[in-house]
Amino acid sequence: MACADLSGLSLLIVGGGRDAFTDIEEAFKGHGGVVFRVENIDDALDFAARKAVDVIVADAGLRFDSTTVQLIDSLSAQAVVYLATEGAGAQGAELFTPCVEDYIDKHTDPLRFIQMVEARLVKHDVGSTALTVTDPLINKLRPYFLFRSPAMRAALENLPSVAASNQTVLISGETGSGKEIVARAIHVLSKRAGGPFMAVNCGAIPEGLIEGELFGHEKGAFTGAAKMRKGKFEAANNGTLFLDEIGDMPLLLQVRLLRVLEERHIYRVGGERPIPINVRVIAATRVGLKQAVADGLFREDLYYRLNILRIHLPPLRQRVEDIAYLAFHFLGRAFNEMAVAPPYPPLSPASIDLIEGLPWRGNVRELRNVMTRVATLLPRGTKQVLPIHVTPHLEDTDPQPSIIEHGMGHGGSIIDERNTGAIYIPIGTALDDAEDIIIRETLRHTGNNRTKTAKILKMGIRTLRRKLHESGQNDL
Repeated sequence: MACADLSGLSLLIVGGGRDAFTDIEEAFKGHGGVVFRVENIDDALDFAARKAVDVIVADAGLRFDSTTVQLIDSLSAQAVVYLATEGAGAQGAELFTPCVEDYIDKHTDPLRFIQMVEARLVKHDVGSTALTVTDPLINKLRPYFLFRSPAMRAALENLPSVAASNQTVLISGETGSGKEIVARAIHVLSKRAGGPFMAVNCGAIPEGLIEGELFGHEKGAFTGAAKMRKGKFEAANNGTLFLDEIGDMPLLLQVRLLRVLEERHIYRVGGERPIPINVRVIAATRVGLKQAVADGLFREDLYYRLNILRIHLPPLRQRVEDIAYLAFHFLGRAFNEMAVAPPYPPLSPASIDLIEGLPWRGNVRELRNVMTRVATLLPRGTKQVLPIHVTPHLEDTDPQPSIIEHGMGHGGSIIDERNTGAIYIPIGTALDDAEDIIIRETLRHTGNNRTKTAKILKMGIRTLRRKLHESGQNDL
């Protein structure tokens, strides 16, 4: 961080004992500020009446009642007040929401706190710290993507060249990472932009119906086929067909898709006449297709036919620089949809710290959903989105301690030390987690042989593969 200059600013620490907040005290002094200490809110009010202070850090361990709130409210009229909690959701902290600038964790990085104070109180010359995005790639892709991170830039640096070609593209990435948005951007930036963009989720259509969905059918091809119907390939003619979750496509249909890509014509179900097509195919996968090929679940020749041009999207946790940027965007969009008049309440620095530290297993989609809930349920008149406004919506996002972290055994289960092959799962383990444990330990027992594992667990190999991917036990 650049060397902040807090000369002329004073900090008053309230409560916590002499040994509390020593890192913050030293950092504040080290950047030119002056620090004072008192033991309670009454003393703080007396001190502020005698001497002007700029910043107050109050320990949330102080009593929570209406009198305390009134006193802190009085202090906030003269200084920027931060409430220090053991975590963002400290009991009773919501009482202070109207009075405080932000919440900080008692163990927060002191330099991060200095940054918060500097951003709030230190004046800069206009333009001296302004960040202007001049990267031509970011500017070109801004209508389709919002990103600033080096990881995302590296992933998308070849996108304009990919779009300009007419080759097949394979996009990989975790669920919610934006694969369809990338596909649409490729289409819009390509020479086919004037043609249709059709999307098919290969994992969402029953196996018996996906062939007709892609290739259409002739009248009378089967019971109920009262008229001819065009499939997605014909509908996408002169445009782009996006095949999402290509790894879930049945093997027999993979043969037909390969033939279509090679011969550039299709046959409708029940038809005998070849129908020429001019379609660019973009495929996407959340699973590791190389591993699927090794498992005999995906055709190797089709894999290489699809993998001519490749884009891999990093998960959101690997592009931390984009999290706050996207969160502000999603908040603003949600407020706008609710017809809330700008300016919109921003995320506080502590809220940004909070969301940047989360794993976001659902990636951008999960972040969007959380920010939409925050905006929808934010109390009227709120000036700033604090951690206490965000944490109630993180039930599915907050990282949970694994069983192994509590010393309960290998891989999240308790393994029978007598080598009986038994797996002990503690009472209280969620059903989905128990299933993951059973699959993982059975794989370990079979030396990672998936065929044997599927047989032991009495499930199909495709089902096993899907569960492995859903639980994140299979590398991309």
